[in-house]
Amino acid sequence: MTDSLVDHYAGSGDLTSAIAAALDAAGIEREGIATTVLAPVDEFHIRGRTATLEMARALRVDATSRVLDIGSGLGGPARTIAEATGAHVTGVDLTPAFSAAAADLSAWTGLGGKTAFLVGDATALDFPDAHFDAALTVHVGMNVADKPAMYREARRVLAPGARFVAYDVLQGPGGEVHYPVPWARDSATSFLASPDEMAAFLSDAGFTIVDRADSSAESLAWFEAMAARLAESGGPPVTFGTFLGRDFADITRNQVANLREERIRTVTFVCEA
Repeated sequence: MTDSLVDHYAGSGDLTSAIAAALDAAGIEREGIATTVLAPVDEFHIRGRTATLEMARALRVDATSRVLDIGSGLGGPARTIAEATGAHVTGVDLTPAFSAAAADLSAWTGLGGKTAFLVGDATALDFPDAHFDAALTVHVGMNVADKPAMYREARRVLAPGARFVAYDVLQGPGGEVHYPVPWARDSATSFLASPDEMAAFLSDAGFTIVDRADSSAESLAWFEAMAARLAESGGPPVTFGTFLGRDFADITRNQVANLREERIRTVTFVCEA
């Protein structure tokens, strides 16, 4: 299962070179690049940077805080939170190619000193108890079969009273999703929970849920706009398609259908340890 997930997202590919080539082709200088320019590729989740800034506010952190991003991908949310709040953000991801590229992108943006990226398992974090002041997961649970273990680990590494924000794609009432989707090409690596199941997992792990927000309508509008840009101009110079491959357009169309038919929901849970 681990190998299947790694292969789906990046395999052993050199993602830094792929992103660099796309930027070079568009005439965009890499050194000193703004996080907003990288957002179409490194904010690999529905509603992108807008959703990340919402999470940054919900975390209630500042320049003295240590934040953990579980399933950090290319590091977009980590960099946005570090830039917006001053906090130091450590990202952990199962895919080595993601963690390596995330470190390179942080160097390009000048945020190497405020972020760190490690390879690790969300269900067995290699950190001491109560080590972080806040944590988040962004579109991670869909690939994790043992969600209770992931949330128990998140609770374990957080200091008492720390905030945990989980923004995920959840199972909607409309039935099985249309594949491929960004997190899976078929059901073998897709493990969607319903909103109520998600709430139960978090509560059982020891979290108190202080807010629960369904953003599915906004997510549909965001994906429809993305699909329209792809149809008209191909979109920005570097996008999720850099690592999702040739079926990126199919994935985008499926996500529009999944949201419109209520096969998936996007929900954010704000919790306290």
